[in-house]
Amino acid sequence: METTFYHNLTTTSLQGELLSDVCCEKILIAPEIDLLPLLDAAYQVRKTYFQNEVQLHILNNAQNGYCPEDCHYCAQASSASVDIEAYPLKPDAEILAEAERAYESGAYRYCIVMSGRGPSPKRVAHLAELIGTVKERYPIEVCLSAGLIDIEAARALKDAGLDRLNHNLNTSETHYPKICSTHSYQDRMETLQAAQTVGLACCSGVIVGMGEGVDDLIQVAKALRQLEVASLPVNFFLPISGTQLTETPTLTPDYCLRVLCLYRFLNPRAEIRIAAGREHHLRSMEVMALYPANSMFVEGYLNATGTATSRTLQMIEDAGFTIKTNRENLEQLEEKAKKKGDVLLKELKVLRPRMESNA
Repeated sequence: METTFYHNLTTTSLQGELLSDVCCEKILIAPEIDLLPLLDAAYQVRKTYFQNEVQLHILNNAQNGYCPEDCHYCAQASSASVDIEAYPLKPDAEILAEAERAYESGAYRYCIVMSGRGPSPKRVAHLAELIGTVKERYPIEVCLSAGLIDIEAARALKDAGLDRLNHNLNTSETHYPKICSTHSYQDRMETLQAAQTVGLACCSGVIVGMGEGVDDLIQVAKALRQLEVASLPVNFFLPISGTQLTETPTLTPDYCLRVLCLYRFLNPRAEIRIAAGREHHLRSMEVMALYPANSMFVEGYLNATGTATSRTLQMIEDAGFTIKTNRENLEQLEEKAKKKGDVLLKELKVLRPRMESNA
């Protein structure tokens, strides 16, 4: 593909113009589209709005299991048979302690996630008070994922100081009935619209690899663009035994990176986060995701573990990116990233395997 094609992708995105569905499909699957110039084109957009900074997010799985919804991809779904440790909402002291740890570890945003269909008015009032306490104590942004909410709940949470409300669209409206039956795509859309009505910033993203087509990924990317979401997590489906979605198409690192590039072109001003599954699917090419995306989770996800934080910090530094955090703990974070493990020497049985076999 000629270099003008990649240059035009950058220019079109920066000018706020929308790529055609045909062009989007080419980005995802056309063999003549080379990955490296595509990554560079997406990086030019990312650099314009976010320079070389990377935001770190830490998830707090504040309530695990006990969910009546049947989201086919989720280990906590009512229809799942995954052996998880279910527990009700953590005590305030525990959530506040984890907020402190997130702040001290250098996280830019602390994400509180609760299972369930949605909070009752009493639970909303409780969460509002809790969020207010976190904001009073620590200079850290707070994001909440609590299921379906209405305008009154959104207003109470915003007044308490909540920075963002998370509610992922996950997939296209067309594909949604294939991954959940207990609520609809429109239910999720109405939650995001309720948040925006009261001026609360939205975090909403996608899960790639749930049997959707490229047209579905394009549709949801454009829906998120229309919503003008502030934050857009791109998850790559983790096939956990016991969920309804266990046999899914194989995701290659090449395809995952193309998805990230497409979402950057279509949502140039959004914070695009490399979310669940980055280690599992990107593998040795994980660092390349930093060129279209500008944030990531550390310390794992809801029910799945992730790479050690020290390794993630080292990866960011090695690639020439910087971490966006508060000044108070920046020095401590930089020291943590610089810690090197000892070089391990080979044992004799590795050096002389034949001798070992003859023993």
